[in-house]
Amino acid sequence: MTKFRVFYGTFVDTPALGQLRIRARTSLGVSPDGTIQFIKAESQNPLQDAMDFDKSLKPWEISVIDTFQHQGFTFFFPGFIDTHVHASQYPNAGIFGSSTLLDWLETYTFPLEAGLKDIDHARKIYSRVLDKTLAHGTTTASYYTTIDANSSNLMADICAQRGQRAFIGKVCMDQNSPDYYIESLSDCQHSLQKVVNYIREELKDDKIKPIVTPRFAPTCSKELMTWLGKIAHDQDLHIQTHLSENKNELKWVKELFPECESYSDVYDSYNLLTNKTVLAHCIHLSDKEIDLIKERESGVSHCPISNSSITSGECEVRRLLDHGIKVGLGTDLSGGYDVSILATARQALLVSRHLAMKEVDAKKQEHLKLSVNDVLYLSSLGGAQVLAMDQQVGTFEVGKQFDTQLIDLESAGSRVDVFDWQYTKWTDEGRDIENTKLFEDLLAKWLFTGDDRNTVRVWVGGKQVFPGTK
Repeated sequence: MTKFRVFYGTFVDTPALGQLRIRARTSLGVSPDGTIQFIKAESQNPLQDAMDFDKSLKPWEISVIDTFQHQGFTFFFPGFIDTHVHASQYPNAGIFGSSTLLDWLETYTFPLEAGLKDIDHARKIYSRVLDKTLAHGTTTASYYTTIDANSSNLMADICAQRGQRAFIGKVCMDQNSPDYYIESLSDCQHSLQKVVNYIREELKDDKIKPIVTPRFAPTCSKELMTWLGKIAHDQDLHIQTHLSENKNELKWVKELFPECESYSDVYDSYNLLTNKTVLAHCIHLSDKEIDLIKERESGVSHCPISNSSITSGECEVRRLLDHGIKVGLGTDLSGGYDVSILATARQALLVSRHLAMKEVDAKKQEHLKLSVNDVLYLSSLGGAQVLAMDQQVGTFEVGKQFDTQLIDLESAGSRVDVFDWQYTKWTDEGRDIENTKLFEDLLAKWLFTGDDRNTVRVWVGGKQVFPGTK
């Protein structure tokens, strides 16, 4: 029986914005509860490393996952963290026509979500979402489901069965919604509490957490938002919502909440801006709103694919980062058309370059651009910070959970082409500086030309979840 696992090879993570940490010839030990117990650089014998760490372990009780023979083109990277994804909208991925946010909701989104009250229908969709997200290396996701409690609890079940870390957000909306897809205030209160109680008292999986989810301010009455702010505080719940995605949305919010100074102030007025709040989009923020978000320690989910797809705008991510705001990445299905956080990171980098092109000053232009290291940080530790999980996941550190993907640039069907002179040769310890530069180039290749075919294995809490049994 395996009591301990040791992973051996090259470990890559981003301990700070813009910083890349590459640890070759390294062994990493993981206990049965998924906790990283040791990280040993310059390892010669990973099996012995485990026995040295815990002298009670016998060789047959230790499983070694050894990638060193393929160290020139394989590496471990922290599992991706998707801070904003509508699981219920997956069938509409790629379908948005020429619409913008508000008409897109009416035409495509609300009818689809309403249909997921049918549990069998919901199971097919949610199961496919888990198939895809795990295969793309997403180990943690913050999900929006629908207004239906049973459908939301089903999503929690599926995430638990498949082993993914997940926040389950039963959508709350009691006004300005279609007659066929709306709840009364009391119904919304009952259904949200039903989801919270189910996840915490019946499911009892530490990887699955409920999250308070007002869809966005226009669809929530003042009474509902007051209650949501209170339940989040009283029951120590995370919060997720949309903020400042579309200019017409901003005008609508101003009409509905004339007493509030800004869109951000609406949420703050109802105690919905906390250090556990995830704000998706945040494209059209004033300086005062940015200061408020920073003061409340809320985080931003940057959704570049969706922002482009439904013509919402370009989020000035560097501006947010310069103000010390936590930023992660969100696929935002189905406004976003891709389940891949790698593809989202790629688009985040490209959008920053489009913003830079509009800047005349050369120094400011360069500063606006996000680097490969920057967007890989947003995909992992940045997302963990947004979800208030950075002490648990996001980098390879002793005491953190082993949420990881194994990347193989020469996997079957890989789009990444690596030539002989581009391989790192970590066996030659005297060439580490040269190898590090080569490896940074390989990471850029992965970001720009890689996809799910390069994600060959995925672990959450030390347990392999991809490939895995369904």
